[in-house]
Amino acid sequence: MEQKYMNYKSAETEIVIKKSRFLSFIKRTESEEEAKAFIAEIKKEHKTATHNCSAYIIGKSALIQKADDDGEPQGTAGVPILEVLKKEELYNAAVVVTRYFGGIKLGAGGLIRAYSKGASSAVKEAGKVVEVPVVPLTVTLDYTFTSKFEHYLETAEAAIVSQNYTDKVSYVLHVKEKGVDAIVNTLKEITSNSFDYEEGAIIIAEETV
Repeated sequence: MEQKYMNYKSAETEIVIKKSRFLSFIKRTESEEEAKAFIAEIKKEHKTATHNCSAYIIGKSALIQKADDDGEPQGTAGVPILEVLKKEELYNAAVVVTRYFGGIKLGAGGLIRAYSKGASSAVKEAGKVVEVPVVPLTVTLDYTFTSKFEHYLETAEAAIVSQNYTDKVSYVLHVKEKGVDAIVNTLKEITSNSFDYEEGAIIIAEETV
């Protein structure tokens, strides 16, 4: 099984189902140790909760994965959370769904739906990214050309990483490899070839999806 995405950011959501509160937390975790530490942190923070159920997947190939029901009936909490991670094709992610019991039993089916919904809400709030190979491109040009250049970048396969303003403007861009020539050629047109650029070695960057 090959997972495609990582969560863009950490997130926390809350839903209420039949008076039970379900707090859901997601964090990017690069190792099993980080995932366990995150789960322990949430358990400590919510030690008065009825349950702190969790799941995580480490690595694109999902060789490391674990689900924990934390006292809920077997297979009704941890596994549904894990299944959400699999369905969303996430890796290097840990999710904890904390339940504060509201006095009304949900039954096995209700628990599965509740923990799945909680995990899904956290994943949606966190967003997703994919790793892509990009070329770091440093472009330096006169202020008079910045408006046209930035307008062009809105439709180009490039992202502005940083800008530096001195007597000229320098942009650090992350460009899809196939888009480098197009940017350079466009700059030649916009600036009448009065610009400087430096192309770096390919690196791996993250792109939101």
